[in-house]
Amino acid sequence: MTTLRDRVKALVPAPVVTGVRDGLARYGERTSDRRPLPDFLIIGTKRGGTTSLWRYLLEHPLVPRLFPAWNTKTSHYFEDTFGRGEAWYRSHFPTARQRQALERRHGGPTRVGEAAPLYMFHPLAPGRVAELLPAVKLIVLLRDPVQRAYSHWKERRAEGVEPLGFAEALAAEQERTAGERERLAADPTYVSNAFDWYSYRARGRYLEHLEPWLDRFDAGQLLILPSETLYREPAATYARVLDFLALPPHRLDRFEVFNDRRSSAMDPAVRDELTRYYAPHNAALAARLGLTFDWES
Repeated sequence: MTTLRDRVKALVPAPVVTGVRDGLARYGERTSDRRPLPDFLIIGTKRGGTTSLWRYLLEHPLVPRLFPAWNTKTSHYFEDTFGRGEAWYRSHFPTARQRQALERRHGGPTRVGEAAPLYMFHPLAPGRVAELLPAVKLIVLLRDPVQRAYSHWKERRAEGVEPLGFAEALAAEQERTAGERERLAADPTYVSNAFDWYSYRARGRYLEHLEPWLDRFDAGQLLILPSETLYREPAATYARVLDFLALPPHRLDRFEVFNDRRSSAMDPAVRDELTRYYAPHNAALAARLGLTFDWES
């Protein structure tokens, strides 16, 4: 489907688009003191439905988009762009005046946020978020880690950055990502594509990455949902998220699944190996959270 953004890009020369975008970005920074920090973050997991949930939330009249509008999902501030500073981060959100106008029009509180699935996995993100946004609401979607890993690999293949088959990529993961988490933790300016791109197996050890968030934030600030529940019961899950954010109910006509990638089935031997690998991690996660996950392992 052709979007308005696609049509504009086709009609307007690239230098003009770049100039307008840069001008709006500078304007956002100049007015950053008028732009409140976000109320919520969707912090994970990658390939767990974060884009779909984000799009559903944007359908609510009291959830404004990021600024400028083409920054549709995240600033990446608490991972890759932290060095740009708080004013730059604030520049991505609507002004207090814009929020007040929406509240007058729709008779309720606005809620502003972003969706960044790398936040849950990045070693420095929990501390950075806790320092700047101590009262923020955090939403976590957790998908069957076996399916998540395969979906992650399919995405990288489609983007042209993964030359290996799934089994080969899993076998190469440790070597590809060796030392990257430690480098990120030690150097606040360091950015690692390998840590993001090739962490198929590691990203599914959810409790390991959630513990720093659980340690820093009150339980009432976190909403942890199985991705499968979002897929199976989108309307009920959406209503639960709105309640968590203290937003008034809002009905959507349809719940489209975004970024879905159809493909051949996973090799059964690889599936069995991953299922066995994740079984103890999933058991520890369920015990820690007091939740039941409808996963194979």
